[in-house]
Amino acid sequence: MKKILIIRFSSIGDIVLTTPVIRCVKQQVPGAEVHFCTKAAFRSLVASNPYVDKVFCLEKSLSDLLQQLKAEDYDLVLDLHNNLRTRILKARLGRPTRSFNKLNYRKWLLVKFKVNRMPKVHIVDRYLETAAPLGVQNDGQGLDYFIPSKDEVDLSTLPETHQNGYYALAIGAQHYTKRLPIDRLIELCEKINAPVVLLGGKEDTDVANMMEMYFQTEPFLSKKADHPRLAIYNACGKYNLNGSASLVRQATAVFSHDTGLMHIAAAFQKKIYSIWGNTVPEFGMYPYTSDFEVLEVKNLYCRPCSKIGYSKCPQKHFRCMREIKFDFTLPVAGQKA
Repeated sequence: MKKILIIRFSSIGDIVLTTPVIRCVKQQVPGAEVHFCTKAAFRSLVASNPYVDKVFCLEKSLSDLLQQLKAEDYDLVLDLHNNLRTRILKARLGRPTRSFNKLNYRKWLLVKFKVNRMPKVHIVDRYLETAAPLGVQNDGQGLDYFIPSKDEVDLSTLPETHQNGYYALAIGAQHYTKRLPIDRLIELCEKINAPVVLLGGKEDTDVANMMEMYFQTEPFLSKKADHPRLAIYNACGKYNLNGSASLVRQATAVFSHDTGLMHIAAAFQKKIYSIWGNTVPEFGMYPYTSDFEVLEVKNLYCRPCSKIGYSKCPQKHFRCMREIKFDFTLPVAGQKA
């Protein structure tokens, strides 16, 4: 095998979780040339990866992408997405393929009937099984994330309160039912009681701005004495993904929902406080090879209600996020990570 194509169209966390496959194939298959195919929006996740020789992106037309890939004459295609579009690509490429088993029936059993038939195996190890016929084995080196030097954040540019250590709080997630409500995010910050950097994209700025305003208004200032070390820096929408990753890398520890920044934190071997609402770690996408604590409401009759998420709680009570107890032990703060 010389030329190998790996396909994963989306999304941030899923692509980060494929990085052990990329690295192990490149390092363990003699002479391998490794190409990666994803959506254009996620190119930056693999563009700086030294184990990727070439990146192809799905822009608008699957036909255009197909023509580019056909010209490469691959020896093998590793499909780590396995959806309709990747099946069309594989069929039209006409090359040998190996495809990831998404275990959708088992996920359906867990969501619909709360019957857990999911293997006690992380999704990374199931991704790696796809490359096993090549002689590829897990090298135990965890996830990769490579930040271009131009995107590294100099901590001296942060407020003085955050230059000697902070906790990162990733407030976003693609679906509402995977996110803490704003009042609970505020409660979490108060529990942390230390410098906190709020991380998220432009879509998270409204919530972040409201949180920032709360910590400057009388309801909080009247009890500020009970939270003497708490300071908030709102970084939502101010950095690109690599910049946010840089802030994650330099944090003392990371709080995150079931989302991409959680897996980026795992790539940097950070201590992670993993917050789960409508989804569950049993799906196999908990932080990989990193020290982590799970914050969730266990044995709630309606969890999981979806393998992805919803725009509102189907049960209308949102107990999975409302009733999470913030019982955790923080690592030593006040030092640069």
